[in-house]
Amino acid sequence: MDLRRVVVTGLGAITPIGKNVGDFWQALINGVSGAADIVKFDASKFKTRFACEVKDFNAEDYFDRKEARKYDLYTHYGIVSSDEAIKDSGLDKEGTIDKTRVGVIWASGIGGLDTLIYEVSGFLKGDGVPRYNPFFIPKMIADITAGHISIRYGFMGPNFATVSACASSANALADAFMYIRMGKADAFVTGGSEAAINPAGVGGFNAMHAISTRNDDPKTASRPFDKDRDGFVIGEGGGALVFEEYEHARKRGAKIYAEVVGAGLSGDAYHMTAPHPDGLGAILAMKAAVEDSGLKKEDIDHINTHGTATPAGDISEPKAIISYFGDHAYEININSTKSMTGHLLGAAGAVEAIASILAVRNNIVPPTINHFTDDPEIDNRLNFTFNQAYERPVHVALSNTFGFGGHNASLIFKKYQP
Repeated sequence: MDLRRVVVTGLGAITPIGKNVGDFWQALINGVSGAADIVKFDASKFKTRFACEVKDFNAEDYFDRKEARKYDLYTHYGIVSSDEAIKDSGLDKEGTIDKTRVGVIWASGIGGLDTLIYEVSGFLKGDGVPRYNPFFIPKMIADITAGHISIRYGFMGPNFATVSACASSANALADAFMYIRMGKADAFVTGGSEAAINPAGVGGFNAMHAISTRNDDPKTASRPFDKDRDGFVIGEGGGALVFEEYEHARKRGAKIYAEVVGAGLSGDAYHMTAPHPDGLGAILAMKAAVEDSGLKKEDIDHINTHGTATPAGDISEPKAIISYFGDHAYEININSTKSMTGHLLGAAGAVEAIASILAVRNNIVPPTINHFTDDPEIDNRLNFTFNQAYERPVHVALSNTFGFGGHNASLIFKKYQP
């Protein structure tokens, strides 16, 4: 079958380093860290007492009080970021689109964890009589944000959620890309949101020894590919993109950021939480994405890595890049924007896709900050774009996202040409 072209016509973001796309991008290229002491709850007794929180967020700046109370924080972030992307794309203009051909695929790795904690703890502290909020279940479930976005705008195309741990929103983007390619819809609002900076989220990751405990210096705690890394820094927020069929976008005069040209998905089939030590699943995902795009390996200029700053992951991913790309690996500008945003869990893939698209559009690769010491177990001939943004032609960018359970997703974005 003839596959349709897919382009990006809208972007939206609410992140620890910027509550809109413009501020987010400026913070990225300036190497700003979003890490600071946790203010959402008293973390004084936790092994980790810092995170990358969205700063000064007040739901009532975006919703009336009654509406805000119907949503978990992860849904607040999802709606706020999607509102920005939809307005940016012009899909909100009445009479310009067939809303039955516009869908929503939204992701969250965890969903409404804040709501779950609040409702269950309220019951446990009470007299044993169940007094649950009638919105408890609708606020908590991981698919509800996709539903709310569609209801808000009347989008009646395919509507669902993807859950694949930290690869969740990358999977959402891959699905949206493939549905449009095959003619199942004209456009999608797609992305992901997460809000797990709470006692259960931080405590759970502490118990796994997955997150940094560098409490004395939070801003330098996220150290991807550094010898002294000690885990990721938990983040929160949302990233939204509008994917659209090319002719549909062109006919309505939409602004086009980049073209989506490839998606590759794989499973490690190895371990519940650890990546394959040789990055075999990552290799399969990158290979599938490049082959799907019709490009050559040598066309890739930039890779936004999963790059979490975990001991094992930061060794396996560079191995995978070298194994698949060979000598060309050393010509690619590699980075980890998690060094600045922290790890947004299920929202990471969408937020990092936005960073990749803006790198293509602006010919700037944001830095991997907080690099102090080379790790002898990592081939440091690779160009990790350490500590300072780098200007270069970026025609094609690849974004990697991996999740617990061995879920791997790679997406490829190309500079738009009519």
